[in-house]
This record gives sequence, structure tokens and C-alpha cells, in this order.
Amino acid sequence: MLPLLACGDTCVIVIPGRTKKKPEHPTELESREEAKKFQEEEKMVLAVDLLNPSPAAEARKHKLKTLVPAPRSFFMDVKCPGCFTITTVFSHAQTVVICQGCTTVLCQPTGGKARLTEGCSFRRK
Repeated sequence: MLPLLACGDTCVIVIPGRTKKKPEHPTELESREEAKKFQEEEKMVLAVDLLNPSPAAEARKHKLKTLVPAPRSFFMDVKCPGCFTITTVFSHAQTVVICQGCTTVLCQPTGGKARLTEGCSFRRK
């Protein structure tokens, strides 16, 4: 039931919650102020350093998502085990590479990097 207040000949009905909007609850204001102070005083520290990632973390990322985007393919000098001639081969070669001197297969294509045959040594250029 609504409370009634008598004021002379007229009655005034007071309905709780229907008055002019009050400022925010004081506890909410205090908590907001405390939160602002906390943010100003304490610097939030990330668990992961984004500017100095570990080499292991960089190796797991996609080649374009790393800190410095770079291709992962390279050229290499492959030494034939039979005649010891050196042939330059792309790391992701898509065709069979044959030695010019003795016609042995140096590497075979796969879906990604080319697979060197056994006995072939290489160095990255």
C-alpha cells in the first residue's frame, strides 16, 4: 500500500522510485574511483611480451604472422655423392632435380620442401 501524507486539505501521494533520478549509488562511485586509482597506480602486465617473443614462439607462427614477416624458403647448394659436383636447388623445388655430371637424382618434390636423396649434403645460401 502507498503511504499517504496529509498537507492541509490536499493529500500528497509519495511513490517510491518515481522521484527525480538520484546520482549513482555512493558505493558504485567509490568502486569506480578505486578502479581508476588502481589503473593509474598499477601498470597491468601482460603474461606474454609481444615485442620480444621467444624464438620457439616465433617458429610456431605462420610466416606472415611473425614479428618480421619473411619467407621460409631458401636456395641451397647440393653436393652430389657420386661426382661431387655442386648444384643450386630451391628448397621447395616442384620437379625432380638431376645432377648434370652423373644423372643421379638429387632431390624429389613433396607437398612442401623437397626431399634430398640419401648421401647428398647441402648448405643453405
